[in-house]
Amino acid sequence: MRILGLDLGSRTCGVAVSDIMGMIARPVATIRFDEDNYDSCLDQLDKYIKEFQIKKIVLGLPKHMNGDVGIRGEISIAFKKKLEEKEMDVVLWDERLTTVAANRILISADVSRKKRKQVIDQMAAVGILQNYLDSQN
Repeated sequence: MRILGLDLGSRTCGVAVSDIMGMIARPVATIRFDEDNYDSCLDQLDKYIKEFQIKKIVLGLPKHMNGDVGIRGEISIAFKKKLEEKEMDVVLWDERLTTVAANRILISADVSRKKRKQVIDQMAAVGILQNYLDSQN
């Protein structure tokens, strides 16, 4: 069973998927939508849910460094509820520093700033999903 990983932002959502064995995450896409239009994001996400026959989603939960959940975290919690209405099993996963780590990897790989901007959300989703997969194995 494949698992989807999501890094939800205010205008983009990075999407990653696991291999069939649930061991390795890989980038899939960056969904773009009008600011705070999460229904549009959900509609576009359906394509990947069907394509990969997804039943479980790991959704990044942004937290402040002190562990508090702010407005972005509340938005992720609300998005989780919408996904659960589609009969998805959704796990919220602490995503602190995943974008920072993804950026460092891309910089060390000498990826241009323009290209980094295009794939950073996908790479953050890979980090979220891979951290979850590693915790399960």
